[in-house]
Amino acid sequence: MPEKYFIKTYGCQMNERDTEIMAGQLDELGYSPTQNDHDADLIIINTCAVRGSAEQHAFGYIGQLKQLKEQHPDLKLAVAGCMAQEPGTVAWIKRYAPHVDLVFGTHNLHQLPKLLEEADEHQETLVDVWKTAGDVVEHLPSHRNDGVRAFVNIIYGCDKFCTYCIVPFTRGKERSRNIGPIFEEVKALAQEGYQDITVLGQNVNSYGHDLDPQVDLADLLQTLEQIEGVRWLRYTTSHPRDFSQRLIDTIAASNKITHHVHLPVQSGSSGILKRMNRKYTKEQYLDLIDRVKHAIDDVSLTTDIIVGFPGESEADFAETLDLVKTVRYDAAFTFLYSPREGTPAARWEGRDPVPNPVKKERLNRLMELQYQISWEANQKLLGRTEIVLIEGLSRKDPNVWAGRTQSNKVVLVNRDPQQDLIDRFVPVRIETAKTFYLGGVQVGAPLSGPVPRRRVELPLL
Repeated sequence: MPEKYFIKTYGCQMNERDTEIMAGQLDELGYSPTQNDHDADLIIINTCAVRGSAEQHAFGYIGQLKQLKEQHPDLKLAVAGCMAQEPGTVAWIKRYAPHVDLVFGTHNLHQLPKLLEEADEHQETLVDVWKTAGDVVEHLPSHRNDGVRAFVNIIYGCDKFCTYCIVPFTRGKERSRNIGPIFEEVKALAQEGYQDITVLGQNVNSYGHDLDPQVDLADLLQTLEQIEGVRWLRYTTSHPRDFSQRLIDTIAASNKITHHVHLPVQSGSSGILKRMNRKYTKEQYLDLIDRVKHAIDDVSLTTDIIVGFPGESEADFAETLDLVKTVRYDAAFTFLYSPREGTPAARWEGRDPVPNPVKKERLNRLMELQYQISWEANQKLLGRTEIVLIEGLSRKDPNVWAGRTQSNKVVLVNRDPQQDLIDRFVPVRIETAKTFYLGGVQVGAPLSGPVPRRRVELPLL
């Protein structure tokens, strides 16, 4: 019987994509996937270092695996991802988790087969973490899931060095892929039935600045929208400083690039934005929002906001509330500030922290405001017909389908058990609108045929 692998993934879509690549390499080695870590011969923990909560979850899971390793001494354990790039994580594993066999980072995951072989020859934990990234490696095998949604990397790393963020240290400098390999990958995915494509990067708006000749995200999206079979094109994550007018115009003119624009503001205070090294002011951000709203019909705006950044005063926080009232986001992902070891903001947290009770009280005020705005935004969709990509059954009610619109809004749709709508695009009339989701009924035939349950294999030849 083939050996089985289980990959536990924390964090962003980039980590999910890394997991697909690691899984593809394991498939080529003859492993088969399992959904149960107790059945696995190899467990990989793909970690995230963006926030402390994700790190604590990963540390907790690594600790739990000690008992499983004692029960199954031949079980191989590996820790990968952004946390593995941090010296503190490596030191913690050596001290508290010697049951881990292998630690490797984000820059050398393409060497997984070689690393596993070397780990077998070591009695102690093998640590192989590259401090700097090498060239972009193309044509790696990939194990993609069933469905019609797919992630495609276009740029790795980040050069922005926001003072609270660990990503430039864990993911390295920005390295763009050439348009040609990206085009061929998306074309192959479309031919296999993937219709909802998201291009990925820590900062997709920096795409192409390091290529010769230089290109940008607008060039790439214009190229990808020519591919037959692609219905929706998405991109994440954006940085407001690099979100160009040319990109805005490209989105406005396209019938494939979705009208969901996620622009993380992080704070509404220009003073805090300067301390964050975001390289824009509140006024510049609001000007960008005005240009986006003016150009893109029915745009859905979302954002990220950090509450309680070191030195944030009540006046600073009031500026954030004012910005949220002005922009009126469809949704906002809000977080308490979490210090990341080695960043400037972590040092400031020691000198000028916002007390935790104050952070939590501010976060509650922000969420209360945003929830009301989200509810009001959803009310405007009542009676409209939206195209919904059905993703599966509702977790709470098997008689209801759950899906998303092109603007990434969750929609619950009454289910006819005689019709399989999973992975199909369906016209739905919106009849109920809540804060976090919409409800509706199917009002026409699906726009797409049934999708076979399959898995596409890359590399491309």
